[in-house]
Amino acid sequence: MLIRSMPPRDSLRTDLLPGTLEMLILRTLEVQPMHGYAIAQHIHRLSREALTIEEGSLYPALQRILVKGWVTAAWRTSPTKRRTRVYTLTAAGRKQLGIAQDNFNAMFAALSRVMKG
Repeated sequence: MLIRSMPPRDSLRTDLLPGTLEMLILRTLEVQPMHGYAIAQHIHRLSREALTIEEGSLYPALQRILVKGWVTAAWRTSPTKRRTRVYTLTAAGRKQLGIAQDNFNAMFAALSRVMKG
């Protein structure tokens, strides 16, 4: 789907749990409104380059959360005079982010318990 974890000599591609990409996008937009490429770069940078969001995953996810009302979008002109679509987190998006984080934390704790045996 979208994670590419790159060990020193090998490349491994792994799928995320359902809803994780949307959660990462919402968390990123909590910082400030951003366009798609900036969202992908922010996640890549904060993950210490472990997560690479591909366009084929990012833009459909942005469209899904836009339709759900979790973000709004507006066309703006960048400093380089390019038109970019900037996404802004809504109140409904903040609420959904809290729900998603709680669900993720519960799932992570359950997986950790299984892995520890």
